[in-house]
Amino acid sequence: MPVLLDPADAGFARDPYPYYARLRAQGPAVRTPLANGTHAWLVTGYQAARTVLSDPRFSNVPAPRAGRPKPDSAAERARACLARHMLNLDAPDHNRLRRLVTGAFTPRRVDALRPRIEQLVGPLVADVQARLEGGGVADLVDAFAFPLPVLVIAELLGIPEADRTDLRTWTYRVGSPADSLAPGEVEEAWGSLHTYFSELIAHKRRAPGDDLFSALVHEEREGSLDDGELLALAFLLLFAGYETTMNLLSSASLLLISHPEELGAARREGSRRWDAVVEETLRHASPLEGATWRRTTEEVDLGAGAVIPAGESVLVVLAAASRDPEHFAEPDVFRPARYLAGAGRAAGHVAFGHGAHVCLGARLARLEATIALPMLFGALPGLALADAVDAIPYRPGLLVRGPRSLRVQRL
Repeated sequence: MPVLLDPADAGFARDPYPYYARLRAQGPAVRTPLANGTHAWLVTGYQAARTVLSDPRFSNVPAPRAGRPKPDSAAERARACLARHMLNLDAPDHNRLRRLVTGAFTPRRVDALRPRIEQLVGPLVADVQARLEGGGVADLVDAFAFPLPVLVIAELLGIPEADRTDLRTWTYRVGSPADSLAPGEVEEAWGSLHTYFSELIAHKRRAPGDDLFSALVHEEREGSLDDGELLALAFLLLFAGYETTMNLLSSASLLLISHPEELGAARREGSRRWDAVVEETLRHASPLEGATWRRTTEEVDLGAGAVIPAGESVLVVLAAASRDPEHFAEPDVFRPARYLAGAGRAAGHVAFGHGAHVCLGARLARLEATIALPMLFGALPGLALADAVDAIPYRPGLLVRGPRSLRVQRL
């Protein structure tokens, strides 16, 4: 039997990869005991992950009353409403909702954001620089990795910039295990998010703007959104719109500072190398630790003795799949050159998922990172960590992964 998995454990959050490697050695999927008293099948291999993510026998619709029993409450009703987003749906409902927002993330529209992203990065880099003056310390998560994607998604969705701090607090809490927070914080966060998005949607109905939320609120075509779907989609687009990119930027910064030879290569070689840095960060330090939970609709045989009964909870661990030694040479080594064009190019990672539910915002996340990282490290040579690597705190949980703070100084 595998060792109990406690997502709230700080040591596991900092380095979960040895645990996942032990699971991977046991087979394509392993029934794993969780700290909340339940069990789930964890999929940690690359090929098995791609298989599960594209197999309709693994439903995205959560099982009724999954996990610990939750008494009825206003907060639980708010959570259930916001959880009705398209990542928790199967076809045809998933397809209908995805089509409504796909247009905002086409390559042409995303690439057109480049000048605006460059404008947003400049003041953030200047702010970090000011904090470092005179031997000061700056937190790259608070001053750089968090505000940039929030500013970008806020403009795209039409969310007031002044609300970003509260939204960050609430989304952090709902994305973390309840055991890692004070009693009641998760419930309060779900209620606050529900209230906030209800009021924002009402405002967009009264005074629409030139943004995605306004367009969705006033969508009149067949298959448009009802109020519950609007609320859930608002939450999903915000949460997914900044969480992944925030973790990508912070993890890439940490990796570059702690691998000065790779930072030097990126500075010398320019855009092609920065592209490779971003891809390797996505593989090596996946901003999403796991995909959304799946549930088997019938018995599924994944081979090698892994037979999952019907009605079981299944988690594809994206962070583990992208470090599968059968598909990536030296998977635990940060080596951006593996993603340079030419012979021997590495297999594609699964940081953004796979199949019908693959992340819509993948191109936007890559664009932000390939703009922001060169600007940050170009303006601030000599960055060093202010804390030991093993003292950097990480997000707890099995959903998103990245440093909670990243304090730096200048040498």
